[in-house]
Amino acid sequence: MAIDYHHLKNRAFAPVQQHYTERDTMLYALSLGLGNDPLDAAALPFVYEGLEGGLRALPTQAVVLGYPGFWAREPDTGIDWVKLMHGEQRVRWHQPLPASGAVVGKNRVTHLIDKGEGKGAILVMERQLESATGELLATLQQVTFLRGDGGYSQLRGGQPSDAPLPALQPTPEDRAPDFTDTQSTRPEAALLYRLMGDFNPLHADPAVAAKAGFERPILHGLASYGLVAHAVLRQCGAGNPARLKALDIRFAAPVYPGETLVTEIWRVPGQPRQLQLRARVAERDKVVLSHGYAELA
Repeated sequence: MAIDYHHLKNRAFAPVQQHYTERDTMLYALSLGLGNDPLDAAALPFVYEGLEGGLRALPTQAVVLGYPGFWAREPDTGIDWVKLMHGEQRVRWHQPLPASGAVVGKNRVTHLIDKGEGKGAILVMERQLESATGELLATLQQVTFLRGDGGYSQLRGGQPSDAPLPALQPTPEDRAPDFTDTQSTRPEAALLYRLMGDFNPLHADPAVAAKAGFERPILHGLASYGLVAHAVLRQCGAGNPARLKALDIRFAAPVYPGETLVTEIWRVPGQPRQLQLRARVAERDKVVLSHGYAELA
């Protein structure tokens, strides 16, 4: 069954209303691995409510709020969901995310791009995350690579293919990073992070991971994304989550739970609020997140 451009572009998603508590905020940070080192002062404000100023939410917690669930698995989509991969994540924060509260997620498919038979397709999902009073907190774009669904436009008689998003830029090759940050992940990290609402069995079931071509279950890309955000705040934002205004990243290769994530950050010349970044796993010296961009307040 080939995917249907018009059906996916017009697929209705009910607003997702969600209330989250300080316990949820702490669990989110713990699922990323913050708190692995009990003496890490930079992690403590996100996992402990007893400090002056109270608990803080990592800005990237927005990606697990107002989430419509693993809807690509529904039969009506026609998506070969076993082969889909999270390709990129882009977020713009309009207001700091409270440590607890009520939010509404408004989701829609904005782009469907056919790369050709055997080359996959790209789906872009946009989410407007609002407070219960209607204040816009964040705008998220999730870019998903549908590895098993290329060529849909020819199979369905010339259906449309949207223009791609503006391309993310690679990090500099001619100079060393200005900042480097190292964070470990736990062996059970994927099993913890799936409690945030992403229950794709690719991250838990070895048989599903093997069918998708991986040696074992992989870590959610958004878990690595959260760790990169924390690295940016540690190194360049004085630990203040309100300073992160934008973060874009491409998921270049899988991270396996238990590996060590090394984030490399470059200043953009003449643009003191803008950064470029990437991340690699130390054990394999493999770039796993690339083409990163961050903007600070």
